[in-house]
Amino acid sequence: MRTRTAVLAAVATGMLASPAAALAVTYPEPSSPGTIAPAPKGKGKTYTVCKKKSCDFRTIQKAINKAKKGDRVKVKPGTYKEAVKISGAKKSYIKLIGSPKAPDRVVLEGSDKKTNGVFVNGADKVTVRGFHAQNYTSNGFFWVNVVGFLAQDLVAERTGVYGIYAFNSLGGTMRDSEAYYNNDAGFYIGQTPVQVKPKRSIVTNITSWGNPLGWSGTNMRYVTITKSQFFNNAAGIVPNALDSEKYPPAEDNIIRDNDIFWNNFNFHKGAPFKIREDGTAALVPVGTGVLLLGGRRNLIEDNRIYGNWMVGVAAVHSILIAKPENKDAVDLIGNKVQNNEFGLNGTDLNGRDLAYNGNGSDNCFGPNTGVSVTIPANGSTLPACPFTGANTPDESALGEMLTLAGKDAVGRQIVHEHAAKEGYEPLVEYTP
Repeated sequence: MRTRTAVLAAVATGMLASPAAALAVTYPEPSSPGTIAPAPKGKGKTYTVCKKKSCDFRTIQKAINKAKKGDRVKVKPGTYKEAVKISGAKKSYIKLIGSPKAPDRVVLEGSDKKTNGVFVNGADKVTVRGFHAQNYTSNGFFWVNVVGFLAQDLVAERTGVYGIYAFNSLGGTMRDSEAYYNNDAGFYIGQTPVQVKPKRSIVTNITSWGNPLGWSGTNMRYVTITKSQFFNNAAGIVPNALDSEKYPPAEDNIIRDNDIFWNNFNFHKGAPFKIREDGTAALVPVGTGVLLLGGRRNLIEDNRIYGNWMVGVAAVHSILIAKPENKDAVDLIGNKVQNNEFGLNGTDLNGRDLAYNGNGSDNCFGPNTGVSVTIPANGSTLPACPFTGANTPDESALGEMLTLAGKDAVGRQIVHEHAAKEGYEPLVEYTP
């Protein structure tokens, strides 16, 4: 007889389609990012873009086409109905600058025929700052096959897949940016190649809300997420391991000093974007702060996690891995959840604070403060840090955790009023 885990994995795998794979006709084939392009000599030229004759160009794309490695393209306030492409090593080190202090003044406006607001492919160290991208069919800002990037002072709204996205790339920075009402995830770094000398990606001071996932990271590596806010999503932060992308699982990531709260947005009942019935977002438990779906050596520490009505932090082996060649990526190994503050000093509790089925080895939980409700209830799978050795599997804990997944599990939330937070309103059901 097949185990309950195997049955769920088969069903979920059938439901699951990677958004990148689903839109493969418009995406380039991932290739090796290779070594970083050499920096240009000299200061480079600056080109201006605006709707008037006083600027060098009237469209961003024409300015990018003219620009060479290391040049700057300065875009003045206005609305630009474009899908900007920056492709190839000859475009490395380009700086595309809008209005860093007021991104809403420089709008990239999409349509059902425009895939990405800004799309960078194979051009290393490209900087994009000071834009608001909206209504694109795929992503607001997208880097692929690059070594190094800077995404700063950006806003991504109502995209078909991700707001700000880096894929199959080595190192980079996302900071001082916001993403909301995106179809899958506000922010995403995924399919990070394994590296002997890792180039770490730094994510800081981002705000992600109103998305199915605040952060999604399929097979992401070497990412530090810090000093950021994830709230009013269905789930806050979801590093995960899937067959649909290369290099599983998620490894060596740090989630530190973030505010992860009120992630109870039931987008299944209505949203300002087209609701997908497949993909990771459709399966995750609505009401979850952090979900580790597989992974090795991920560190979750010093975060404030509260008001998530399903669970604050959950960890389960990657039940969605089915390919035999990826079998070594299934188990949880060496993950730490420590020094987090749960429940806002008892004023805004999570439904459950910690949930872990005991899979794998060297996984530990604590010390943490404010932990009151766990799966399993007796905490037998939750050894304090440091801990080495095999963890203790609990099939009943796994069974209980599986009942929390998917859109029909919302009724298993533990619902209560939130503590007031100035400047913030809870989002549970979307009202146009």
